[in-house]
Amino acid sequence: MCEHGRPICRLRSNPARGHRYATAVAINNDSSPQKARDRALRLLTHRPRSESELRSRLNRDFTPETVDQVLNTLRDQSLVNDAEFARLWTESRDRQRPRSATAIRRELLSHGIAPTLADDAVGAIDDEDSAYRAGAKFARRLANADHDSFRRRLWAHLQRRGYGSALTRSTVSKLWDEKQGDLDSSDSADID
Repeated sequence: MCEHGRPICRLRSNPARGHRYATAVAINNDSSPQKARDRALRLLTHRPRSESELRSRLNRDFTPETVDQVLNTLRDQSLVNDAEFARLWTESRDRQRPRSATAIRRELLSHGIAPTLADDAVGAIDDEDSAYRAGAKFARRLANADHDSFRRRLWAHLQRRGYGSALTRSTVSKLWDEKQGDLDSSDSADID
């Protein structure tokens, strides 16, 4: 509390107003580390988070000293582990929405993961296999597309996922050849 009996405030930019204005946010100085820990645990129940993400969320309502204390406790209890977060994030991304190692590394860095941890986490990703899986999944939607449309749309899809031009070119070519092979085999089955 400041001398006037009001909570100490700090300014936080407001993205809804284009960062031109700032809103005053009261820092809950009388909050206990237990409240901060409860908030952190609640955030962790939704999904794993990096230490940087937790720090940024907790700093909104708690003092930096309280946040440091809580994060140290959570780190000691292995509830916050950036290396494990990076590994889980990479596995999830590679399994559900394949993208290049470079794109996943960029995501990890945006979550506050150290570059060395991000490099270790994405080291096991095979971009060629990942590009093929991402392309094959998307190519199923392009079953009736002609060659130009197939190539253009699949190319854009793979580029948005961070794959390089050479890998994209070979993946598009391979998937087009497979599509043509499937069409040829279905045509010969119709003739019999």
